[in-house]
Amino acid sequence: TWGFMQELIMTTTFEKTDRVPDGKFPSAAFCVFSNRFLAIIVAMISVKIRHGSVFNNNVAPLKAFAPCALSNTMSSWSQYASLRYVSFPVQTVFKSSKIIPVMAMGKVLKGTNYPIAQYGEALLITIGVAIFSLSSKESDKDTQTALIGLVFMLMYITFDCFTSQWQDRVFATYGRPNVDPYQMMLGVSSWAILMSTFGLLVSGDFPIVYEFFLANPNVFSYNIITAITSASGQLCIYYTIKEFGPIAFTIIMTVRQMISICISAIIFGHTISLVSLFGATIVFSVLFYQIRRKYKAKQQKEMSQTIEITGK
Repeated sequence: TWGFMQELIMTTTFEKTDRVPDGKFPSAAFCVFSNRFLAIIVAMISVKIRHGSVFNNNVAPLKAFAPCALSNTMSSWSQYASLRYVSFPVQTVFKSSKIIPVMAMGKVLKGTNYPIAQYGEALLITIGVAIFSLSSKESDKDTQTALIGLVFMLMYITFDCFTSQWQDRVFATYGRPNVDPYQMMLGVSSWAILMSTFGLLVSGDFPIVYEFFLANPNVFSYNIITAITSASGQLCIYYTIKEFGPIAFTIIMTVRQMISICISAIIFGHTISLVSLFGATIVFSVLFYQIRRKYKAKQQKEMSQTIEITGK
C-alpha cells in the first residue's frame, strides 16, 4: 500500500496551480515530513505506554540514532524524488539489488564476515528479481529513464543500506533486550522530523504545498494514508531488523518487490511472461534453499546440545 501511494502521489498529474504549473506534487521533502510527523506521534504514545516515560527510561542515548535518522531521511527523499524520473521496473530492480550492498555495508560498519555461499545466494536473488522486473514491463516506454533518476536511486540504495546496518549496530551496542522497536522508531523519528522540517523551511516548500493542497484536497488525504502505512511499516521493519538482522530484512523486502508486481498485474490486468516466471523461480528456489539450510542447521545445533546435556 505504501509503495502504491508513493507512486500515486508523485506520478499523478493533479490540478495545476500558479507555483506548480505541471500539476505534479511539488515536494518530496513534504512526503518525508508527513510520514515522520505521524511516526513520532505513534512512537511517543507507544514508548510512554510500554516504558512509563517517553525518553527517561531509554538505555540508548538519543544521539545514537542521529546517523541512521539522517540516512533514513535521505533515502526516503531520494526514493520519492526518483519517481519523477525512473520507470517502475527500473526502480524495482534498484530496490531489489540491495542485498549485496547491505552485506558490504555490514562489513564496513560492523566488520561482519559473511560466507562466500551467502554472497552467491544474494547474487542469484538479485539476478532473479532483475529478470522478473525487467521482463514485466509492458512497453519500451517503461524503460525510459533520466540520468538524474539513476542518481537518486543510487543515493537511495547507499543511504538505505547504511540505515539498516546502523540500526542493527544500535541494537547490538546497547543490547537487544534494552532497545525495542518503539524506542528505535522514536529515536529515528525525533531526529528525522527535525531534519525534514529544516529542509522544508530552507527550500520554502511549505507555502507551495499548502497552495497545492487547497487546489487538490484529495492529495492531502493521500499523504495521510501514506503516513499511516509508513508508520505501521516502520514498526515491522524495526522488529525484523532487531530479531532477524538486516540481511533477512533485505531479503523480505526484495521478495516484496516481486509480490507488488504480481498484485499490479492482477489489479491492472498486466501480463506476466514466462521469462518473469523464470526469474521468480530463481528467487524462490534460493529462498527455499536458505530456509531448508537454516532449518537443518538449527536441528543439528539442537541435537548437539541434547547430546552434550545427555553426556553430562
